Amino acid sequence: MPQIKLTNVTKRWGKFYGVDRLNLLIDDNAFVTLLGPSGCGKTTTLRMIAGLETPSSGRIEIGDMVVYDSEQGINIPANKRKVGFLFQNYALWPNMTVYKNISFGLSNICEELPVYNWEAKTSARIAQILENPSKIVAVIDESKDKNGKIDEEKALMKLIDTFEISMFSAKKIFAMGLHKSADSIGVAKDQAARLKSKVDSIVTAEKAKGFSFTDEWQIVQGGKPLVKERKLTEEEIDLAVRKVSRVVKIGMFMDRYPAELSGGQQQRVAIARTLAPEPSVLFMDEPLSNLDAKLRLEMRYELQRLHIETGSTFVYVTHDQMEAMTLATKICLINNGVLQQYEPPLQVYNHPNNLFVADFVGNPSINFINAKGEQGADGSLKLKIFDGEEVTFKAEGSFNLDQWYRFRDEQIEKKKEEEHNLSLEKGYVEKANKDEVFKYPVARVTDEQGFAEKEDALPQNGDFVLGVRPEFIQIAPSGIFNVEICCAMPTGLESTIKLKIKDYLLTSVVFGGVTFAIGSTHAINFTGSNILLFDRKTGRCITSGSLSK
Repeated sequence: MPQIKLTNVTKRWGKFYGVDRLNLLIDDNAFVTLLGPSGCGKTTTLRMIAGLETPSSGRIEIGDMVVYDSEQGINIPANKRKVGFLFQNYALWPNMTVYKNISFGLSNICEELPVYNWEAKTSARIAQILENPSKIVAVIDESKDKNGKIDEEKALMKLIDTFEISMFSAKKIFAMGLHKSADSIGVAKDQAARLKSKVDSIVTAEKAKGFSFTDEWQIVQGGKPLVKERKLTEEEIDLAVRKVSRVVKIGMFMDRYPAELSGGQQQRVAIARTLAPEPSVLFMDEPLSNLDAKLRLEMRYELQRLHIETGSTFVYVTHDQMEAMTLATKICLINNGVLQQYEPPLQVYNHPNNLFVADFVGNPSINFINAKGEQGADGSLKLKIFDGEEVTFKAEGSFNLDQWYRFRDEQIEKKKEEEHNLSLEKGYVEKANKDEVFKYPVARVTDEQGFAEKEDALPQNGDFVLGVRPEFIQIAPSGIFNVEICCAMPTGLESTIKLKIKDYLLTSVVFGGVTFAIGSTHAINFTGSNILLFDRKTGRCITSGSLSK
């Protein structure tokens, strides 16, 4: 499967930038989730890669093929990119059976394909299966009902799945009646000999015309396997449909209509239809959003299994960070059309690039605490939080705050210079939806969803924000702060607790079946070395470390 490369891809409508100079490399066989809030540009990015949306500028490569380049005027249409697209709406044909829904797209394919002698290929395959007649009989016998009568439809499906053959081949094997004969071995031997003789006749006849065959029965002409532009045969279509139906486990629903299926089953049909043409890349735009919570969880497991079994590259759009965390090999987090972070899920969770990433990823959400202070001679930071409470922040490893400030300022100047140079280019359009520092929420008793207070002056060096994940706030017999329990929500596995300190609220997660009385007082500690320190001026993450009093 190919890798996908985006270089300075931009999509704008007038002065509004949906995607702003996106650079992205999606590795072969990756499962990448495009994550972000509604309207951030993730679906637009997906549609541009698939060819359903034309970028304003930039370059897109899928494998060794350039599918879009604004400078060279290249724009390969979607149907030539060999990609599959699974929409939020399954878009199944209500008047077609499951089989016809999956096969519909295959019947319209017309491209350069290997040319096989299907009569020889299927005859040789059936002869090979007949070498083990006891297995055929055992498979058919498994299809008996409670009265001992064989269910032919069920038997055919079992033959298809066991031997990975088409319905046409399964019917031929069933019609031989091995399960009815007292001498199934003899019948199988005679039928196999007949088929082998037929194959030999085909080989002899084709050899006289100057043709030969590969091991897969592809016709060879002039020493080269024959390839020509053609449509798929009925045998090929049936084999493709049966193959994907086995993968998504819907083989028993082939004759049903979409209205006769549950939401999860309809989703599987939509996935099968997308997988049937064997796309090089599979794009999915919030495909689980119409399912209930339990079914969504089950389908996540199925998508993980499909990714491994198919070996395809998956690109998945979602605004659900739990889906992104559980499914992806890498998360591409976008906000306001700008890439915020592109790394594996746990790296994004434990080491977010900025305040936005830290807030968006994690459930329950991270706690933000305003802090002010400076670095001491020993490298630790003496900070004041919660309106004057003093704490000490110790960074992991050696850390020099002044050096970080200098690096930050250099980056700010570099970005200003890049934007100035960009504004001088021909055709430049100023971005109306300007990028701003994320307005991080600071929970208070009066307004739990309130954002950081508007400051009288712009943030300066020494103004920080501490980010503390709920699992790092530990309720203990003794600790650095006393808190009051405002809310406790036990789920069995864990309890989410709201803690009041002065007029601030903190969220803690306590694992295990523990209950807390509302209004009771407890002590807390900040545990571990994954407490995050952010620069309030830019919102960037400075470092991580531990917090003590």
